[in-house]
Amino acid sequence: MSWEEALEHCRETLTDLISLASTKDRFQVLSKIQHNHITERVWIGLRYLQDRWLWVDGEPLVFQTWLQGGDQDHQCPLWKRCGALTKSGQWESWDCQKKLNFICK
Repeated sequence: MSWEEALEHCRETLTDLISLASTKDRFQVLSKIQHNHITERVWIGLRYLQDRWLWVDGEPLVFQTWLQGGDQDHQCPLWKRCGALTKSGQWESWDCQKKLNFICK
């Protein structure tokens, strides 16, 4: 699903896209996505709005794990405004219309 479709799906089940507010949260989610039928990256509840990255559930963005040494679109994205988690545990900014798997809380 696209990021918006994934968010809507999660909210229909009275939850939200997952926030990764800590290393512990990240490792728990990583164990869930290490399957061949899961896309290489999954949508998480991270969105670029009003010139900054925010968790859609209101959690503070304290812990971060952006891809190091890669492109730095996460700093000021022009069109990659939705956050995804890779199977290696890094965050990436992606086009919100891409179809990816996702993780609800």
